[in-house]
Amino acid sequence: MSHADVVKGWYSEVWENGNLDAIDQYFDADTMAEGLIPEMQVGADDFRDLVMAFRHVLGDIKVEIPKIVEDGDWVSAILHVSTTRADNGAPLKATGSVFARVKDGRMVEAYNQFDFISLFEQLGQFPQDTLPVCMTGQRLDWA
Repeated sequence: MSHADVVKGWYSEVWENGNLDAIDQYFDADTMAEGLIPEMQVGADDFRDLVMAFRHVLGDIKVEIPKIVEDGDWVSAILHVSTTRADNGAPLKATGSVFARVKDGRMVEAYNQFDFISLFEQLGQFPQDTLPVCMTGQRLDWA
């Protein structure tokens, strides 16, 4: 199995199929992923909680990988995620990327980026145009 196949399998089995048991197949137990949650590393058990939380507010998840590059033990991929809101079926799209080191068929280092602002705007949890508004220096206030 190539390193690209490991990353593709991770998104297919864990995120698309919701197979939490597959986490241990693709993600080393000692690995702590960085980048998803600022100032926090995410381990295998955290991914179980994270996948369940997202699958609670989202419909079926489809992850497309339009670009993937391998270099030695490292693999990098661009992600296009399509799903729907669980409450009303409205379509959602977001992007992300992953940069991971693979050893013995499992990710042993992972660095992630995901456009949570866009996702939460589409879920109605952030106001539309959150990023442009914040870039003007204005603050978002919750009443």
